[in-house]
Amino acid sequence: MSGSSGPGAVTRSTLRQQIADALRDEVLAGRLKPGQEFTVKEIAEQYGVSATPVREALVDLSAQGLLDADQHRGFRVPQYSPEDLRGMLEARSLVTEGIFRALAQRTDLDASAVPRMVEAIAAVRRRGEEAQRAALAGDLTVLVGYDLRFWRELSNLFGNRYIGDFLHRLRVQTWVCTVQHLRHATDLRGRLWAGHADLVDALSRLDTKEAHAIVVSYNRHAMALVGLLPPRGPGGAPQGPGQ
Repeated sequence: MSGSSGPGAVTRSTLRQQIADALRDEVLAGRLKPGQEFTVKEIAEQYGVSATPVREALVDLSAQGLLDADQHRGFRVPQYSPEDLRGMLEARSLVTEGIFRALAQRTDLDASAVPRMVEAIAAVRRRGEEAQRAALAGDLTVLVGYDLRFWRELSNLFGNRYIGDFLHRLRVQTWVCTVQHLRHATDLRGRLWAGHADLVDALSRLDTKEAHAIVVSYNRHAMALVGLLPPRGPGGAPQGPGQ
C-alpha cells in the first residue's frame, strides 16, 4: 500500500490541517505574538504529535504569509507594519472589485437558479449581521471569525473557488496584520467596521458603485484604526480615537 493513498496518509493529512488551523487561530487571536519564534519540535511536543504533520502545517502557513521560515532557527510570527496593511488592502481591493463586477455581469442564471441565488445572498447577509453584532460589541476575536466566513461565502457566489481561496488568504493575512496593531486597545466597542449588511444589500441590487464606495470606506476605516489615517466621523470630520 502506497503512503499517498492509505488510511495513514489520510490521518496525517487531516492532522496537518488541524494543526495548521489551530496555529492560524492562535496567530489571529494574538496569542502567538509578533516576532515569537518556535521550532517544529516545540509545536509537536505541545500538541503531542509527530514532527511530520507539524512541519507540513508550518510550511503551509509559511506559504500563506502567516509565518516566516528560517532555515536555521525554525519559524517566526511575522511583524507587520501599518504600511504592510496598506499594501494588503490594495491587493485585496483589486480582487474584491473583480468579484463585484463579475457578480453584476452574471448572465448564466436561469429562472430555476434565481431562487437559489436569492437564498444564498440571504444566508450571506445573516453571516454579515453576526459580524456586525460582534463589531459593535468590540469583540475582535469573534468578529475575525465571522468576517472571514462572511467574505468566504460572499466570494463563493462568484463561482470561482480559486479566486475565493486567494481572497480568503489575503483576508486572513490582513487580519493577522490588523490584530497585531489592535490587541493593545482596551475598548473597541463602536470602533470596528460594521457595514457587512449594507454591502450585501448593495450587491443584491447589483449596485457595484455603492459596493465599491462601501469597500473604500471599509479600507479607510482599517487604515485609520492602525494610525495610517486620522479617524473621521459620519460627516467626514476628524474625530478622536475613542469615538
